[in-house]
Amino acid sequence: MHTDNCATCGRSVGAHNRHLRFQLPTPLVELPDWEQLPGLWMSHDTPTESVMLQADGYGAFVRALLPIHLKGDHTLTYGVWIGVHPAQLQEAFAVWWGDNPAYLDLRLDGRLANRIDPWDLLGSPVVAAVRSAEETPYCVSSEDPVLARVLTHTWPHDEVLP
Repeated sequence: MHTDNCATCGRSVGAHNRHLRFQLPTPLVELPDWEQLPGLWMSHDTPTESVMLQADGYGAFVRALLPIHLKGDHTLTYGVWIGVHPAQLQEAFAVWWGDNPAYLDLRLDGRLANRIDPWDLLGSPVVAAVRSAEETPYCVSSEDPVLARVLTHTWPHDEVLP
């Protein structure tokens, strides 16, 4: 019998194995007129399409993927922003596009710039690294014990899914 609900938690199967992309880093989302920030630069026309952005007084940010493993071989993946040093933004910009083999060596050390429920991860230190030339870097490790656990633990659906 085919069902559209998960046998583990009863939620729609569509709530599993999904990708959620944050439009902006949290500090910018909270501004009423973020589009008017002095020195605002984005890699693409909109923040949703962009993989890099920078704003005077707020910092430099690069996209990364933060996978959260759920029981039953499901993965909830967040497209997050990582706050990085401006020099790292320049390094990422130099290797991101085209068939540049140096992209595979890209490693970013920064701080998570989005809130991820149910954890309080905003500002947590994080390392992102490229796994594949066709993908955005992944969050791979953290010195923060909560974020480290988020990255390595397999979570019950009831603790993560809304």
